[in-house]
Amino acid sequence: MTKWTMVADLRRCVGCQTCTAACKHANATSPAVQWRRVLDFETGNFPNVGRTFVPVGCMHCSDPPCMHVCPSTATGQRADGLVTIDYDICIGCAYCAVACPYQARYKVDEPLFAYGGDRQMQNEMVREDPARLGVAQKCTFCSDKIDFGIANGLTPGVEPEATPACVNSCIADALHFGDGDDPNSNVSQLLAENATFRMHEELETDANFHYIWATKAQEGLAATDDAPQPSRGIGGVGAAAPWLQQHWDWRAAGNFIGGGTGSGLMIAGAALSLQGAPVGNWPLIALGFVSLGLFLVFLETGRPLRAPINVFLNPQTSWMTREAMIGAILFPLGLITYFLGSADLFALAGLAGAVYLYCQARILTEAKGIPAWRHSANVPVMLSTGLAEGLAVYLIAGPLLEQPETTLQPAIAAMLVLLALRTIAWNRYVGAMAVDAPAATSEALDAVHGPFHYGGNLFAMALCGIMLIWSDLDGPTMAIGVIVLVSGWIYKYSLITQASYNQGFHLVRTPEKGGGTGPGGKPGWGSPA
Repeated sequence: MTKWTMVADLRRCVGCQTCTAACKHANATSPAVQWRRVLDFETGNFPNVGRTFVPVGCMHCSDPPCMHVCPSTATGQRADGLVTIDYDICIGCAYCAVACPYQARYKVDEPLFAYGGDRQMQNEMVREDPARLGVAQKCTFCSDKIDFGIANGLTPGVEPEATPACVNSCIADALHFGDGDDPNSNVSQLLAENATFRMHEELETDANFHYIWATKAQEGLAATDDAPQPSRGIGGVGAAAPWLQQHWDWRAAGNFIGGGTGSGLMIAGAALSLQGAPVGNWPLIALGFVSLGLFLVFLETGRPLRAPINVFLNPQTSWMTREAMIGAILFPLGLITYFLGSADLFALAGLAGAVYLYCQARILTEAKGIPAWRHSANVPVMLSTGLAEGLAVYLIAGPLLEQPETTLQPAIAAMLVLLALRTIAWNRYVGAMAVDAPAATSEALDAVHGPFHYGGNLFAMALCGIMLIWSDLDGPTMAIGVIVLVSGWIYKYSLITQASYNQGFHLVRTPEKGGGTGPGGKPGWGSPA
């Protein structure tokens, strides 16, 4: 077997950015896109400081998170390990971008040129590729050069004609490329002779991009304090510290808001109908919320006309595909329930709504590039919030629709229990984020803690207790619903747009002059400065 592998010698990289320029030239990327970039990484505290330049890009993981989440199967993997993108079937959902822990995915929706507007230089006019607009794009390890070289009897990593442009251009001989499965290849020998690491190995992506920090003989010269130390990245897009993802915005938040509220209402309505409550308009209202969420995410999709078909292509691993498939069941089932008024059908629709809600929660956990989303503790928060939102709509609209009081009282009791469970889930999640997320994520969650926890949980629970004692007050019933609904929406909006910091880049080791290693760096994690 062949497994194309890249090795970067951190002892040699001088931060000249020649590899970045060569990549842009070879692949005709737009000004806002850098498939190969170099981080300027500073560690330590004055006067004991170190500076390391770190080339980053697509790591061509053996177990790529981007491929698993892709609903259209546009992201694939060749037999030689290269992770690819088929521009012709990509829907531009950017799910792969938030799933990538190396921030190596890009999506450009409009043509971008060096001088702005429509002022194209001659080479931009010739090399502009409309197929890349609205879809995901990333480093390919110059697969076209590799394939050309193999077809012509050349060895990738040895002959320049078959070797990635970034490797060919490196003036310091810091980048190397070859077959990692061939024990005689140049990269295999480098890995055997030197002390290396891979970035974010804790995520178990099995990246095929390795970093050299010392020789095996020098490995014993490692600093005694090798725990990650506070540090910072220098220079705009090349900063090593986490930054707020820009791939999913308020429209994606609207999808989780609408989908959670609608599926939660479908569940709540179905459960109460089994207790004798009329089916009424609840299935239709629930589908309206879900439809709104889907419409908003449709607006965010780069190639929306492909989405209705291509989103169904990867049920094996993609939770977005699974959400779409259960949605295709939920809608006709909900409509039939509405027209027939059947409590039994409503129960089935409620079950479909529960699966839909779970799929939404799992969509976030599979986004390995965003610590606030991927943590398993977020699942019970998302589930309880969706259920609470749906029940809140029931409490708000129930009095307006003259719902019998005998159904509103059980709904209030259920809300009290649900909010108690959400309180427990929220406290567990916030505690996890204090340890397993960047400091900026915790700060964003702290900002929403007041309206969500104190207002949407504790205060709403107190109102529920009052209502269970004084059952003849419609005003507090609706107030409970409004408080819970708004607090849940605030949380989801904040989670998607304000707490969604990626994990940045951190090093396990940094090379040290004279051999050995200094402490690693994990900027932006731990206590805020």
